[in-house]
This record gives sequence, C-alpha cells and structure tokens, in this order.
Amino acid sequence: MQKTLKEIAELIDGEVVGNGDTIITGVSGIKEAGEGDITFLANPKYFSLIEKTHASAIVTSPDVETAAKPIVRTENPSLAFAKIVSTFAPSQVKHPQGIHPTAIIGEDVTLGSDIAIGPYVVIEDEVSIGDKTIIYSGCFIGQHTKIGADTLVYPNVSIRERSTIGSRVIIHSGTVIGSDGFGFATIDGLHHKIPQIGTVEIGDDVEIGANVTIDRARFDKTVIGKGTKIDNLVQIAHNVLIGENSIIVAQVGISGSTTIGKNVILAGQVGVVGHITIGDNAIVMAQSGVSKSVPAQTTVWGYPAKPEKIAKQINACVHNLPRLYNTITELKKRIKELESKLKDK
Repeated sequence: MQKTLKEIAELIDGEVVGNGDTIITGVSGIKEAGEGDITFLANPKYFSLIEKTHASAIVTSPDVETAAKPIVRTENPSLAFAKIVSTFAPSQVKHPQGIHPTAIIGEDVTLGSDIAIGPYVVIEDEVSIGDKTIIYSGCFIGQHTKIGADTLVYPNVSIRERSTIGSRVIIHSGTVIGSDGFGFATIDGLHHKIPQIGTVEIGDDVEIGANVTIDRARFDKTVIGKGTKIDNLVQIAHNVLIGENSIIVAQVGISGSTTIGKNVILAGQVGVVGHITIGDNAIVMAQSGVSKSVPAQTTVWGYPAKPEKIAKQINACVHNLPRLYNTITELKKRIKELESKLKDK
C-alpha cells in the first residue's frame, strides 16, 4: 500500500507542512524508520530526533512549526498515528469462528448472533452472551453471567458466577473475574473464611490486561466503570469502585472497599489501602503507597503518598543527607575544639 502525505493528512484531519505529494509506503518508530516510512513524535523531549530520523515524513503536534522534512501537524499525534497504523498494517489476528464442537454449553444459555466460542470453553447454566462476542479456547463462564455485544475474551480467562461484563470489552489471557474477596475473621489464632456473596460489574469499553484479578464483593458489587483501561498484573479487591475512563497501570494493588473516581491514573506498582477515596482526575505516581484519601485534581507521590511538590522537596532533602551528615560531623569537631580552647583559658 502507498499513499501521499496529503491523503494521510486527510485521514487524520491534520495539516501538511512541506511536500504533500511525498509517497508513504510504511509506518515505523522514529528511531527505526527508513525511506518511505511515516513516523510520529508526541513527546517534546524527543524533538531532537526530528533532524536525525530517516523517515520520509513525521506526524507531530502543533508545537512543531517546521522541520527539515515534511510533517503533518495534528492535536493528538499518538491517536493520529494509531489510525495510520491501522490503515497500513491492519490486524492479522484470525479470531475463532462459530462454536467449536468441544465447547461445553449448559442449559438455558442465551447466545447472540455471529458469536464465536473456541475449543474447550465451558459455559455454565443461564449465561447470556451478546452478538458478535468472541470467546477463545479454555475460558470458563460461570452461572448467571451476562456478557455484552462485541466483547473479546482471550484464552484461559475465568469469569465466575453472576458477573456482568459490558459491550466492547477486551479481556486478556489469564485474567480472573469474580474470585472470592480476601475476607477472614481471626479468632483464637484461626482464620475463618467470610462468605463473599456479591458480584462484579464491568462497564462498556473496558480493557483488562493479562493476569488481572478482580474480586467479587462481600455484598453488593465490585465495579469497573465504563472506558477504564487496566494493565497486566493488577489486583482489585472486593467492593472496590473504579469510575469511568480511569487508567490502572501494571502491578497496582487496590485494597477492599476503596473508591476510585473518574479519569484517575494509578501508575505502576501503586499500592492503595482499603476504605479510602481517590478523587476524580487525581494522579498517583509510580511506586506510591496511598494510605489516606486523595482529593480530586491532585497529584501525589511517595510512601506514604504526599502532594507531588512536597514529596519532591522531601526527596531532595534525602539526597542531601550525606552532605549534611559530613557538615554536622565537621561542625561537631570544631565545637569540640572550641570547647577545649575555652576550658584551657
């Protein structure tokens, strides 16, 4: 496939600066790109690569006014480039089709039109699955579960009983939805299991990474809001409520009965205690430990997490500890010398 730069600009609603007749035959990263490729640049710290790349054209933000080679300026270079990639390199994944004869389907199961169920899938009684949903091999769908339309469930996913999954949801391999919440009562040194009789509800347009665990509620439900994206290896405990369009990055752990607002970002390896609230549009930076509620529109960092500005000041002081230690040691030595001289007098 080949397109002119002008045609690509029309595809992404961008503005060409330079030769719009430049022929584009492929897509690549800015460091790997060669002649004929188009690439993109979204992060200002990499602007110096504009002059070094071998790409024939670059998708940039409006901050770039001109360059040594043709550019296409657009408000969101990353999203625009995703559209270009889909045009030049459409997905080669071949999804299952139809219902495989080894699939085990229970009684009173409602299956929508054009669905696909792969080998060795187990679907228990009274499950409902919407139109055009695809379930790969080795998945388990528990009783009374509801799955919406156009949802994609990759291999070896377990969805326990009475869970609700929305439409256009993507669930990657190894994920477990609706496992028991971690609840025990300790009496005389023995841990007695507390029944977890709630459910899990996943909203529309959610994507859940590989090996994620989302526990069912003790009562009521654990909720993942519409449009939220969850990375690999995340643990979400019982009765957690996550608002719409939040981002939960790899290795995050959220303790029970915590409420996460809308458009929240929890960066990698964040740990959150239970029974607190993180407000809308808050950002928790990587490896932070959140021990108390975080107000909306706030960025926090550190362990325990503090407002970003305060955390950075504390971190700067910590880095200065060796110098401060040497200074104090020298001052103690000089004080001792002065005290000795005063005593001699």
